[in-house]
Amino acid sequence: MSSSRGSQTPKKRLSSLYTEKVTPEMPPTTEDWPIDDEEYHLEDIGQELDSLPQPYRMINKLVNLLFDRSWQIIEERNTSKGTENRRIQPTTYPPFQEIQLNKRANCMAVSQDYLFIGEAKGFSIYNLYTAKQIYVWEKLKVDITSILVSDLGSEILTALIDEIGIIRLLYFYKDSLFLIKAINEVEDASKQTACTKMEISQGGDFAAFLLQGAGDVWLDVYKLPKEAWLKELEHPQLTLNSKKKGKQPDLNILDPIATDNLEMDVICFKGDVKLSPPVYIMRIKPPKPITGTAFKSPLEVFSKIEDCYGLGSGQNHFIKESQWEQQAEILGTSYRKRLDGAWEEEPISTATFHFLLPSCIFAMPTEVKNPSGVACVLSIHWSGSHNFFLYSLQRTLKDKADPENVWPCAAPIAVSQLSCSSSYLVLACEDGVLTLWDLAEGFPLGVIALPEGCFCQSIHFLKYFLVYKGQNMYPEDPVKSQMKCVVLCTDASLHLVEASGTQEPTISVLIERPIKHQEEAICAVAPVPALPGMVLTFSNNGSVCLMDVAKSAVICAFAPPISSYLEVPWKPMFVVSSHHPCFLLRDDYPHETGSTNNARIQNSIFYFNFEAYPLLEKISKNCTIPQRNLMDNIAFPQALPLETRCERFLQKSFQQLEKNQVKEQDHWSRLRKYSLLLHKENFKK
Repeated sequence: MSSSRGSQTPKKRLSSLYTEKVTPEMPPTTEDWPIDDEEYHLEDIGQELDSLPQPYRMINKLVNLLFDRSWQIIEERNTSKGTENRRIQPTTYPPFQEIQLNKRANCMAVSQDYLFIGEAKGFSIYNLYTAKQIYVWEKLKVDITSILVSDLGSEILTALIDEIGIIRLLYFYKDSLFLIKAINEVEDASKQTACTKMEISQGGDFAAFLLQGAGDVWLDVYKLPKEAWLKELEHPQLTLNSKKKGKQPDLNILDPIATDNLEMDVICFKGDVKLSPPVYIMRIKPPKPITGTAFKSPLEVFSKIEDCYGLGSGQNHFIKESQWEQQAEILGTSYRKRLDGAWEEEPISTATFHFLLPSCIFAMPTEVKNPSGVACVLSIHWSGSHNFFLYSLQRTLKDKADPENVWPCAAPIAVSQLSCSSSYLVLACEDGVLTLWDLAEGFPLGVIALPEGCFCQSIHFLKYFLVYKGQNMYPEDPVKSQMKCVVLCTDASLHLVEASGTQEPTISVLIERPIKHQEEAICAVAPVPALPGMVLTFSNNGSVCLMDVAKSAVICAFAPPISSYLEVPWKPMFVVSSHHPCFLLRDDYPHETGSTNNARIQNSIFYFNFEAYPLLEKISKNCTIPQRNLMDNIAFPQALPLETRCERFLQKSFQQLEKNQVKEQDHWSRLRKYSLLLHKENFKK
C-alpha cells in the first residue's frame, strides 16, 4: 500500500499547473537550478493494477498475453498475405476436354491412341482423340483395381487385377480383343492367391506377378509367346481345329454390353478364339532369415560358394547358432528398456522387380544367345534386404531358381528405379545414399547422398535434354552415359540428380521442404516426355503445376473447373502419355447432376492437351535439336559421338602442342638476341 502523502502530493502539484499562470524563465548558464526542499516521487501509471489482489492480477496478465499473441498472429498473416500478393502467380489452364463417366474410375492406363479405365464390375476403352467410349466390359462380379498395358507394336497386351487379386491377360489386335488366360484363378476359393504387383518386360516377352496367400509371398515369372499369338490370329483355322479337341471354356461373361449412343462396333470381343497360355518359368521366394551355420568346417563354406550364386547374399557363413544367441542376449541386456514392448509383428515382405536388357555387367553363360532388345535378367530386391538379386530368364522349369548374381548394399534398399530405355538403374538405400548404374555401357556412374534428413520416396527418370538458346531440347541422336532424374523425398522436397560419364554426379534442390504451409507439400511427381526437362508436380492442396527443372521455376498450372475440399494427403490418379503431348487426371470432386428426383453422381476425367495452350504449343512442336547444330557447337561435347569427341580432343591437343612449340621458339630467339646485345656491350667496354 502506498502512503497518503505520496498519493496526494502529485495531485496537488498537477492541479496547480492548470490553475496558476506561470511564465517560465530560462536561468543563466552560470546559475544553478533551484532545488526544492519538497521531495517528489515518480510513480508508475499501472501501479494501481499491480496492486490488485488475486485473482484479478492473474486475469489481467492473461488478457494482456492473449492480446499480444493475437496481434502477433495478425502481423504474421499480414506478412504472409503480402508475400502471396508479391509472388508471381503462374498462368492456370483449364482442361482441354472432359470425359464424363457413369462410374468412378479406379485405375487408368494409356497405350498408343487408347485410354483404358478400370471401373466397377469391369473396364472400358476410350479413344484419346475423340474422348468417346469405344468398348465396355461390365460382366465381372468384382471391381478392377489395377491395369497395366504394354505396347507390342501394332498390338497391345493388357493385364487386369481385380479386388480379389485375380490376374487376367487380354490381347488387343486389329480392333479385336481376346482373352488369353486368368493366371491365378482357382475353383476352390479357400486356395485363392492374390496378386499385389505385376510387371511386363519392354517388348512384352516376359511377365512377373507378385502373389501372396496363406501368410506367404512369392514371385511367379512367365514367358509370353508373342509369335505364337500372331500366328494363331493370322491363321484362325488352326486355332479352331485345336479348340475342337479340348473343352470349350465358358466365355459368356466376357461379352460386351451394348449401350445406346455409343460407338460400340469399333472394338469387338472374340471369345471363340483361344490363344496359347503363358509359359511358366520359375518361382522366386524371399531369402530365408540368416541363422546358425550347418557347416562343420570353413572348407565346406568355400566349396558351397564355388558357383558364386550365393556370394554376397550372406546365406553361406560359418557363424554358429550359439554366437547368434550370445549377441542377441547382449543386445537385449544393453537395450532392455528400449526394447520392452517395441517388438511388433513383422509385415509380409514385398518386392520390387525389373526386367533388364543384356549388358556386360551380368555374367551370363557364353552358350546363351539372347536376341537384341529382349530382356534376359530379372532383378529383384525384397523389403528390408541389403541385396539386389539378379536371375537369368534363360531357364526351364526344371532348373533351380537361384540368383546368378548378387549386388550387396551397405544399407537396406528402399527404392529402385529403371529408366524407360532400360539403360540406367538407380538404387536408393534407407540411409539416403543413391547408387547410379549405366547398364548399357556396363559401369557405375557414381554414388551420391541426399542432404541430411532427406530419404528417398520415389525416383523419376528424365529423357536427357540440353539447354540450347534458352530452350530445353532433345538431341536428335541418342546420348550415352548421360543421366538425369528427379528424386522426391519423404519430407516433400524435390531434388535433381545428374550424372555424366566418369564425372562425379551432382545434386541440386528444385523445391525445398515446406515448413509453414504443409498443404503445399508435393505428394506425386511425373515426367512429361513431350516437353523436355518438364515435370508435373501434384500438391496436397489439389494444385497441379508444370515445372522446368533446368530453371527450377514453375511454367504454368492446370486446374479443373470445380474446386472443393480435398482429403489430405491427396492421392491423385493420373496418367501421362508417352506418345502424345497430354495427361489425364481423375476428378476427385464428384458432384450431383440432373434434377432432384433424377440426380446422379457425375464422375469425370480431365484431359489436358499441351499443344492446346499458347505457352506450351511451341515447346511441344519444336523440342528436338539437329545433330549438325551440336557438331558446330563446342558447348555440348557430351551430346557428340565418342569418335567425334576423341577426334576433337586430339586436334585440340595438337593445336596446343604447336602453340607451345611456337612459344618455345620465340623464347629461344629472344634469348639469342639478348645474349648478342650483352656480347656487343661487353666488346665495346
